[in-house]
Amino acid sequence: MATVGLMGFGEAAQAFVSGWRSNGISSGEPLSIAAFDVKMEDLATRSDLQDRCGDLRVQCAETPAEALAGRDVVFSLVTADKALQAATRAAAGLGKGTLYLDCNSCSPNTKSRAAEAVEAAGGIYVDVAVMAPVYPARHRTPLLLSGASADKALDILSRLGMNARIAGDTVGQASSIKMLRSVMIKGFEALTAECFLAARRAGVEAAVLASLQASDPGLDWNKRAAYNLERMMVHGQRRAAEMTEVAATLRELGLPDRMATATADWQRQIGGRVTWSVEDSLEARADAILGSTAD
Repeated sequence: MATVGLMGFGEAAQAFVSGWRSNGISSGEPLSIAAFDVKMEDLATRSDLQDRCGDLRVQCAETPAEALAGRDVVFSLVTADKALQAATRAAAGLGKGTLYLDCNSCSPNTKSRAAEAVEAAGGIYVDVAVMAPVYPARHRTPLLLSGASADKALDILSRLGMNARIAGDTVGQASSIKMLRSVMIKGFEALTAECFLAARRAGVEAAVLASLQASDPGLDWNKRAAYNLERMMVHGQRRAAEMTEVAATLRELGLPDRMATATADWQRQIGGRVTWSVEDSLEARADAILGSTAD
């Protein structure tokens, strides 16, 4: 079984590790995992990160070099705005031939620049797109792979019990699919916020919901709208960083990025500003956002 290094130990990394652990992924020997996260460099967050590493039997490294030394495969699972920096920092600690799986939501251009840094250090870079929320599927979350060594990555990921398929042999192909899909998925979330926050403030949310339900009865508008707001409330900051990369992707294609940029603004405004209960209704979540200190 491959030894695994992690750049970043947030939700995605923890989801993958917990999936591996709960499914006993190994080849007769315990799966060895080490992780570095920038939270280790902050005394205020270090203890919590160390506790999470301990719970999942992960070596909590103080530097990227410590986390990556001697590892066969490295998963980069940071926020989109830190992906290139993570690749640059990781490059200094990568062994020759180490497989570097860049699972971050970035534009094809950002992935290409990260690939240059990794390959200059002797690593093997593969573009990975995470195509669904990591919960509840965890390590079985669908992944797309692209790059000259995508087949090698597929072999290792299969041995880790992961759910991956190859999108192409060029870095950027997997990320293009993820970026352009996000125009719709994250944009729908932003439209949900703009529509239902305004409807709630105007006191006409029931009528708006009824009208939408009549127009498109195949979608449970109340349930989906509540879910979309929850996604923004919990993950809006990370989604904003991703949508900034989506906007860059559109510009690289010679197209306007007005919708993606507006989506990033909504995600940033709502993300992390509000606490909520998973049982909250659409109205309660809208009220929580409207009553927050967000500008």
